[in-house]
Amino acid sequence: MFNSLKFKVILFGFIFTFFSSFGQSYFLGLFNSSIREALSITHGQFGSIYASATLCSSLLLIWVGKKIDDVNIFKFAFFVTLLLSFACFFFSRITSVFLLFVAIFLMRFSGQGMMSHTASTTISRYFTRTRGKALSISWFGLSSAEFIMPVLMVYLLTIIDWQNLWLIFSITVLIVLPIASFFLIKNLNLDSREANNANIKEVEIKQWKRIEVIKDYRFYIISSNMLAMPWIFTGFAVFQSFVQTSKGWGPFVIAQSFMSYSVFSVLTLFLSGFLIDKFTSRKLLIYMNIPLLLSVIVLFFFDTPVTAFVFLGLVGISNGFANILGSSTWAELYGVKYLGSIKALTTALMVFATAFGTALFGYLIDIGFTVGDIAVVSGTYIFISLILLFFVRKKLNPVII
Repeated sequence: MFNSLKFKVILFGFIFTFFSSFGQSYFLGLFNSSIREALSITHGQFGSIYASATLCSSLLLIWVGKKIDDVNIFKFAFFVTLLLSFACFFFSRITSVFLLFVAIFLMRFSGQGMMSHTASTTISRYFTRTRGKALSISWFGLSSAEFIMPVLMVYLLTIIDWQNLWLIFSITVLIVLPIASFFLIKNLNLDSREANNANIKEVEIKQWKRIEVIKDYRFYIISSNMLAMPWIFTGFAVFQSFVQTSKGWGPFVIAQSFMSYSVFSVLTLFLSGFLIDKFTSRKLLIYMNIPLLLSVIVLFFFDTPVTAFVFLGLVGISNGFANILGSSTWAELYGVKYLGSIKALTTALMVFATAFGTALFGYLIDIGFTVGDIAVVSGTYIFISLILLFFVRKKLNPVII
């Protein structure tokens, strides 16, 4: 299915999505209690700091992310690697609220933002016929991290100080990623594309610039669905200790249930890759958030520990679809020539959504909302965005030249 160069590009995507974990909310949320205890801040204060830092990172990402359309991908990846390593080092130096803000800004920008943006844009641009499968395999990197990291970090935090852990992360990034980038994408350029079957004629579609995309009403309806997962799951991940306490679950329940999330996310990743290559992303988009809607319903009605596994399992299904559809849909609809700048915008919106979710959840918790109340708020948003997408689903076609 994949030749040597294709395999290298996919492996690059896998490694970068794996290491993007350091800036992902599920990972940073594991250090929530330690940081709040060290700085003596509340859930709401942590949420506000996290949200404002994330918001700032999303704004910067719109500008920096588009540079991937103009710069050699190896040089771009090396810059992102240095940035992530420095961010991890800075995170180990947190001693005040201000430094916490800067540290979260750097981690969200370099980790969740630039690392995932670099991986998904490179894969989406290079692959055409097998884009779905390639994206599904590369995003398996993040799913692997989500399976391994929560339980591993909970254990490591019992034997290693959290600041020292971040120093280890910084050194690891600085060693592994430059070597991987050199061997995998050193000779990849902006015009590198997957070889096309000589018997298949490619359909030429309009290559949209970012300024044109933001004038297209379909972009906002699709985005409203794409952004449901980031803000809802981020809110849950960052305040997982609150959910755990409210539901009366043991200290390891959520960490263990992330394995359920990861397993279902991986299964859906591989399934969605094949489905996208067969049916296109545009036709699958309507199904993406149905499991997410079911997950908040489960969270509202049930309190037993097994609820965490069912909840995160359903979230994992939507996440598996979202990771692939979030990259392939834009390539199908708007072309790949300006994909870097378009993806910079959509990634920035995704990061902004996580800021929104964190701020909203923190505020709702502080004013007395229960987990069930927050589930209702989340479910209402998902339902409305699904209805809007249903009405435009037949208009999600590229402009043929």
